[in-house]
Amino acid sequence: MEDENNMASNPSSPRAQMDLVDEIIEIVESVKDIGEYRRTQRKECNNLVRRLKVFLPLLDEIRDLDFPIPEAGIECLKKLKKAFQSAKNLLNMCHSGSKIYLATESEAMMVRFHSVYEKINQAVEGMPYDELGISDEEIEQIELLSAQLKRAKKRTDTQDMELAMDLMVALSTNDDRNADSASIERLANKLGLHTAEELKTETLAIKKVKERRGGHSAESIQQIIDLLNKFKGLAGVVEDGILDDSEVPKTLAKCASIAIPNEFLCPITLEIMKDPVIIATGQTYERQSIQHWLDAGHTTCPKSGQILTHLSLAPNFALKNLIMHWCEKNNFQLPKEIGETAESPSTSDDRSILFCVKNLYSSKLDEQRAAVKKIRMLSKESPENRISIANSGGIPPLVHLLSYPDSRIQEHAVTALLNLSIDESNKKLISREEPIPAIIEVLHKGSIGAKENSAAALFSLSMLDENKEKIGYLNGIPPLVDLLKTGTIRGKKDAVTALFNLCLNHANKNKAIEAGIVTPLLKVIEDQKLDMVDETLSILLILASNSKGTQEIGQLPFIETLVNFMREGTPKNKECAAAVLLELGSNNSNLILAALQYGVLLACIANFLGLQLFACLSCILDLHCNAIKLIDVDLTPLHNFFLSVVCNSPATVT
Repeated sequence: MEDENNMASNPSSPRAQMDLVDEIIEIVESVKDIGEYRRTQRKECNNLVRRLKVFLPLLDEIRDLDFPIPEAGIECLKKLKKAFQSAKNLLNMCHSGSKIYLATESEAMMVRFHSVYEKINQAVEGMPYDELGISDEEIEQIELLSAQLKRAKKRTDTQDMELAMDLMVALSTNDDRNADSASIERLANKLGLHTAEELKTETLAIKKVKERRGGHSAESIQQIIDLLNKFKGLAGVVEDGILDDSEVPKTLAKCASIAIPNEFLCPITLEIMKDPVIIATGQTYERQSIQHWLDAGHTTCPKSGQILTHLSLAPNFALKNLIMHWCEKNNFQLPKEIGETAESPSTSDDRSILFCVKNLYSSKLDEQRAAVKKIRMLSKESPENRISIANSGGIPPLVHLLSYPDSRIQEHAVTALLNLSIDESNKKLISREEPIPAIIEVLHKGSIGAKENSAAALFSLSMLDENKEKIGYLNGIPPLVDLLKTGTIRGKKDAVTALFNLCLNHANKNKAIEAGIVTPLLKVIEDQKLDMVDETLSILLILASNSKGTQEIGQLPFIETLVNFMREGTPKNKECAAAVLLELGSNNSNLILAALQYGVLLACIANFLGLQLFACLSCILDLHCNAIKLIDVDLTPLHNFFLSVVCNSPATVT
């Protein structure tokens, strides 16, 4: 028995080796049973599960070996187990995590998928297939999969544009206008958050997100909570206060973001301090955080902005004793690495960020170019890197480099700022540096890639309402319209997204119309390669509420196009087209008469399940009796029936 135990505890023993293989197989089998994933990551999750299952035949062959696995094979299997466990954790999060959080953090989630792919590739790169006697068929399958994973890591798929635009409206709206209510209702349906039970489950999921993230990105968490409360209001569910700090249940008493006294938190990371130190101004910081700040060349206090008379760090023993006493009393476990979580960037990444930020100020062109390129890559990799780059003082030099007379440096700088702006707190830091004039200039004169990323950067920054107005005032809309006319497929998509958000500002509607936005939008609708019908109709719906917009959009060929979409388009096409027609018709009744001639009545009847189509038909039947008289059939009963559905009133169909 003792020999058997020794064998099991020895990692090189045959039994231990087979246990390792069995554990990996068990992980794959377990992910097959996780269940349905959230809509925003469903496709990527299903792809990941399918790719993990490809390894099962290989693992079965290794398990059936009648000789010891070579050391190189053991190392690969250990890496594979770690990679598969990361994949399982990610899949579980996409199965049961907050739907709103996963939707708003879709880009960051894609980075996590790419990280898993990289780990899997690294695990199989050194696999000694020949020594293991693996069949050629299985080797070919794994090599093919490895190539797929590399392509997947390079791919930069954008998120669901329909969902992105609905999120855009919901997160940027502070009032209860009808248009916004419709957007919120559509978003609730997309995310599956319209019943009391679904909202209860989502509330608990958001509570876990809030606990896990603590005080970090409090503004982003608050946006998620605000949107959840909008969904609750739509469903008639009473807010329970479970996510309100002022009404925290006793079960959350030990939550770090709620219970930790503010004076215990580092002003830089907003995490509890393990090694507090005092700087020259008398302010206390976590040693690691303030040291990073100083190593980046700063000579001021991050919180007060005062110039430091010296750079010495004095341990704050009194505060450290208070923190230790509080932790012991509340049974609170200090993190192993202050300011880092399990997914935080490595120490090497931190050093790389500090080195690159320093070189952004270099007088040597090669060093500057290499530094800004590296910052661009690091800012793409993880949310933690984006925060670290900002904390290290990387934003001001990046904004400065936007005006540098080197096209590659410009493109890297604007793309890095785009990546950094994904973090809500970074948006404000970037905006303080007044980057918009320089970004607009790059949009005017930069390379193709720089123009595309400049458009995306303007979209990201325009999520702040004050920037919407500023971009319009600084004449940023005309170059976006030019990109919409002449850009690549990606460029046109970036332009559409940015213009949609900017046109939510009333003053920008006129600017966009004067810049000639309508004609290229109508061409985008006809371009099947772009596949942007719904997104384009969403912008036209906004512009149609403007008198000039109605005049330019409401041309007979476009009315016929709308009717065709209502007749033959996808369900979303039909809904968007009906909404645009309804808006145009409410401003110009002649357009409804034209729609009747193009067969809108039959289109509405054939697709009567859509609420927008109901409203459109109601408008036709209710507002244009003279046109109805031209039709031989008595439509009064049909009129009453549709009104009963729209208004929930008793039908009088006879």
